[in-house]
Amino acid sequence: MKINIYKIVFGLASLAFGVSSMISCRDAIDIVQPGEMTDENTFRDISDLNFYLNGIYNTVDPRNEIYISAVLSDELKPGKSSGGQEFKQHRFFFDSSDDFSADTWLAYQKVINRVNRMLEVAKKINPSKDQVKYNQIIGQARALRAFAYLQLETYYSEDMKNDNALGVILFKQVPSMYEKLPRSKNIDIYALMEEDLNFAYVNVQDKGVNQYYIDKSVVNAIRARFYLYRGKYDLAQKYAEEVVKTSGLTLTKATPISLVMDNKILSIGSKPWQTAFYANNSFNPYRQMWGDINRGEVIFSLARPVYSTKTSINELFNTNASDITGSPMWFWGRNLYNIFVNLPGDIRKYAYVDPTSIPKEGYTKLQNTREDQLVIDKYPGKSNAAIKNDFKIFRLSEMYFILAEAAIEQGDLIKAAQYIKEVRDARNYKGAVARPSYSNKKEALQDLLLERRVELALEGHRYIDLKRLGNAAGVTMDRNPTDDIVEVGNLPNASYKYTFPIPNKEIQGNKNLVQNKGYSR
Repeated sequence: MKINIYKIVFGLASLAFGVSSMISCRDAIDIVQPGEMTDENTFRDISDLNFYLNGIYNTVDPRNEIYISAVLSDELKPGKSSGGQEFKQHRFFFDSSDDFSADTWLAYQKVINRVNRMLEVAKKINPSKDQVKYNQIIGQARALRAFAYLQLETYYSEDMKNDNALGVILFKQVPSMYEKLPRSKNIDIYALMEEDLNFAYVNVQDKGVNQYYIDKSVVNAIRARFYLYRGKYDLAQKYAEEVVKTSGLTLTKATPISLVMDNKILSIGSKPWQTAFYANNSFNPYRQMWGDINRGEVIFSLARPVYSTKTSINELFNTNASDITGSPMWFWGRNLYNIFVNLPGDIRKYAYVDPTSIPKEGYTKLQNTREDQLVIDKYPGKSNAAIKNDFKIFRLSEMYFILAEAAIEQGDLIKAAQYIKEVRDARNYKGAVARPSYSNKKEALQDLLLERRVELALEGHRYIDLKRLGNAAGVTMDRNPTDDIVEVGNLPNASYKYTFPIPNKEIQGNKNLVQNKGYSR
């Protein structure tokens, strides 16, 4: 019984016994979780399938890859309350024994195997009374499986643009616990993803009741990112355009930014203004979106309610609250912070940085990084839960960036500039900004990477963006020398460490797995 509890809670117990590649299979086959019975008793009708689907939604957890990719890139530096956690990865000691790589692998294998189990037992249910509802449930599950594969491919495939490069393990069904499958080629993984997304799009709702369930816009958002990473720019453009046109969402505005109190307009940045802007019921729409007060431009989120016991992303940056008294474990990287504060009229300098920050300007060499206190407040928490926020998986701004990148690759630099301008206009409380002008593809990619770096900070994009576009844009990782208390530079472009290692314990349990280049087996 104790062994089973460890499998349920940690999901890593069997890794230690050399059969880690089958942990999700074992999870799907022989673990009796609280309230779980046999398939025959548990899955009797469509309502049971729907109940199980909600459990799969709850299983999807991107915190590991979002967090460790931020640590590895140029988004963070150690905070004043850091206990040394993940200093190793911050200094690029990243290998096949890394727990975050293992946990990312495990998390999405678990999603895939639970979907596979659900699909198998769903065949035993007669959906004749409500075929539409049945198909909607199956469609959502298959979209979640496609998303899980997208995350795995993003971090573990060395080259997503190469169909013949190695991807991850392909599971179309629940395998036996002793089955040891090799990694499949990307093209085989992609074929299943496309089948899943095509089925999902036909069967899920046009528009969901909220951002927490998969509808057609979510399916198209997954498609847009998927095809972008594959270098299929026409398809990426097609699906990103569909989201922009049909989702019913618009880019969340930086305004209103002014506030009247006692018949006086409060000065932006003043103490009374800060009190209102950073309140749980902030008056500003962009801040409200990050505080989960309104949906804003969020296409798809993973819910983290106040009462949830699941870790929220902000808990990895701030111990108790996202202010200077909240024991911050990580601060904003200095160069990224400099971009925030030097963008005239940009709402993100307020929405992302807590006003209790204590910046120390003028550092030119290594000093105590904990003195330059740049507090992360992009995830401000909710009322009665200071560091609990939803995971915002897809937002409309990303779709605009996908459209811009596709336009760049198609040689339409004016159209690309217009997409970038639209995001900047939305984020600027002083009004419309000048449209950028690019003389060549390299300049356009540089500006795209700059805007993605700011807008999508700490959402799991920067590390992958540098891998995808760094060489073509002539852009490298951009840490400030003060981003650590020891001398640490930047990962060079094309470093093998821009791809996660296949976890060593997985390989120990399955000798058929091939390790990614650069990492020891």
